[in-house]
Amino acid sequence: MAETGSARAVSAAGWWQATVAPFSSPHFTKIWLGGLLWSICRWGLGFLGAYVVDQRLGSPRLVQLTGTFMWGPLLFAGSIGGMIADRFERRTIVLVQFGGLLPLATAVGAAAVTDRLPTWVIYPFMITVGVGWVIDMTARRALIYDLVGPEQVNGAMALEQFSSALGLALGALAGGAVIGFLGVGAAYLTVAGLMLLALVVLARLPRRYAAAPAAAAPSSGPGGAGGAGGSILRGVIDGFVAARRNRPLMSVLGVTLIVNVFHFAYFPIVSSIARRVDATPFLTGLLAASTGLGMATGAVISLVRRPRRGPAYVYGSFVGFAATLGFALFTSYPLVFLSLYVASVGVGVYGASQSALVLTSSDEAMRGRAMGLLSMAIGGLPIGMYLLGEFAQHVGAPWALVAFNVTGAVVLLVFLFRRPEVMHIT
Repeated sequence: MAETGSARAVSAAGWWQATVAPFSSPHFTKIWLGGLLWSICRWGLGFLGAYVVDQRLGSPRLVQLTGTFMWGPLLFAGSIGGMIADRFERRTIVLVQFGGLLPLATAVGAAAVTDRLPTWVIYPFMITVGVGWVIDMTARRALIYDLVGPEQVNGAMALEQFSSALGLALGALAGGAVIGFLGVGAAYLTVAGLMLLALVVLARLPRRYAAAPAAAAPSSGPGGAGGAGGSILRGVIDGFVAARRNRPLMSVLGVTLIVNVFHFAYFPIVSSIARRVDATPFLTGLLAASTGLGMATGAVISLVRRPRRGPAYVYGSFVGFAATLGFALFTSYPLVFLSLYVASVGVGVYGASQSALVLTSSDEAMRGRAMGLLSMAIGGLPIGMYLLGEFAQHVGAPWALVAFNVTGAVVLLVFLFRRPEVMHIT
């Protein structure tokens, strides 16, 4: 028994060392904290947009469109963002992102405070938030790999997933709380303040840690992806060609696309489900926050248990599909909350493996573009959001959610039968 206890103590110590190891890398803390702040802002803005449209118009179709506009850039600009992240200084790209979004968020907040915010403005603003997401996905996350290296990338990406999940919970919860006490305008201005703080944190990252590795890669010839004179379009095309030859990467991206189209499409419609169970603004925010709380729990489970990456990615997806059925069908707020929390624990385990699977399946000169392809796979989400909104408009949000998640589970099974490579990535 003494030996067993000693072994467990050593194992616990090893887990803790592996978990905190990325923070020993120079400036990882700044990038992680900046990512946490951006996650709070991004998810807070997503919650606010859906809440405002739901309260003003009450249409599932129009509520879902807020998510379609927000996630749309990941589909259409992901590969371009990845190419830019491989060719230009990543720190500068990230700072430009916040420099552009900060005044827009402030303007939207000011208009809401004075009751002069037209509902239609929400939609183009969601597009700018989505563009910021593309930049974060391709530039800042690729920069994380540059800092920690392959030895620590698993822990770093699990910590990144934890910060994203925590940001989702805090963004939605704070959004609902601030709306309840101070109104929509104050909530938007709070997000703008957090953006400013993220800008200050990331600006402290030294430039010497921000060079994109591909900038020094050998030229693949005139117009090639690696050369300084190569066109961005040529680089994007080369990235697609290289990805098609990488079967493990394509298997990971296929699972990502299916989960995002059929499962994650629910987020904007949370407000409609909350209204169905008579939730207050605070309880609506708390329900949306359950997604982040569950995903944070899943990330912690991944850090503690350290499961095999590929199987964890797949099994977590199926948990998400199954538990969402309770979120859709239960009529009691506690059961709705618990179901969404359990579903989110599953996708938290899934998400903790996602970026690490993509980065370690790609070579150094392709990492930015590989993350761009990941963002495009995630960008299938706006398609799912739009289709879910249309379906919900006719059959109601609960049955639309049931149909989508059952279909997603079936499609994922068929895909894995044909492309099972992700299951063998350990």
